[in-house]
Order: sequence, then structure tokens, then C-alpha cells
Amino acid sequence: MKMKFLALIGLLAIFAGIGAAVFFFGGFFNVAGTVEEPKPVQWAMIKVRQASISRHATERAPADLNNADLVKAGARAYATRGCVNCHGAPGVEWQKFAEGLNPPAADLHEIAEQREPREIFFVIKNGIKMTGMPGFAASEVPDPEIWSMVAFIKRGEVSEDDYKAWTAPAPGGTPPGGNP
Repeated sequence: MKMKFLALIGLLAIFAGIGAAVFFFGGFFNVAGTVEEPKPVQWAMIKVRQASISRHATERAPADLNNADLVKAGARAYATRGCVNCHGAPGVEWQKFAEGLNPPAADLHEIAEQREPREIFFVIKNGIKMTGMPGFAASEVPDPEIWSMVAFIKRGEVSEDDYKAWTAPAPGGTPPGGNP
């Protein structure tokens, strides 16, 4: 009886595998960015992403992330590198195209509270597959600049006035991420 039960379980597993292969490789799963994934797929992707980030984020901050100069440099890098386009900033809304990202860009206030600095660094440096999050290492952004962005994000609440002052162009200069 036990062998028949195990054989039935095995047969059901084979049928489930074949069914999943037909569903995904047969084109029945809709990959359009405008279509919401089924809840089980959303749940699985979030769990896989969180587990992967936790496992691979091993670098430690090389400096005190509460250093005011580092936070200010991070605000400038955040503005210059285009992070504000998808994530917004104090007093700055994200660009309209960011509304079409699926999954949506992360709320960095939540991320700052939920993630360790090493995890935020890993995501900024390496990006996340199947999202709009690029890996900044691919565009040769140096690690110290990425750590400054981590310091800015981990800072949490920043006033609009502070953000504007930190990202303002030097006299006669160009604003971060902008044209003269």
C-alpha cells in the first residue's frame, strides 16, 4: 500500500512538472509588464529576491554611514545617477515612466527601515533581474559612491530644503542630473 501511495505521488509530481512546462514554455504565462502576476508568483518572486539579497550581500560599510558629508555626497550621487527618476526624493516626484515598472520601484523609506546597509549596497551595485533596477557597477560607479548613496538612503527622513541644498549646483555649475 505504501509503495502504491508513493508511486501515485511520483506520478502526480511528473504530471505537475509537465503541466508547468507546457504552461510556461508554451507561452500561456503572460510576460507583459502591464499584467499583474498571479499572487503565488508574486509571493515566490519576493521570497526569492529577499533570500538572494540576504545571502549575497556580504560587503560591510567601509565608513560611518551617519557621517554628514557622506550623506550629502550620497544625495548628490542619488540625484546625478538618476535614482530620483524611479524612486523620487524629498520634494521631487518620480518620473511618469516609473509608473509603468512592474514590479514597481521600491519605496526607499520602507527599504531603509527593512534592509541592512550591506543589502542596499548589493542591490545598488548589482541591480535586480526582471525589474527596472540597474546594476550601477556595470556603468563603473565606484564602490565609495555607492556607499554614499546607501548612507543617504539609510538617513531616512530628509527635509526638502536639505535635499535641495545638498543637490544644488556649485556656483556656475550644472545641477546633478540636469542641464546647465
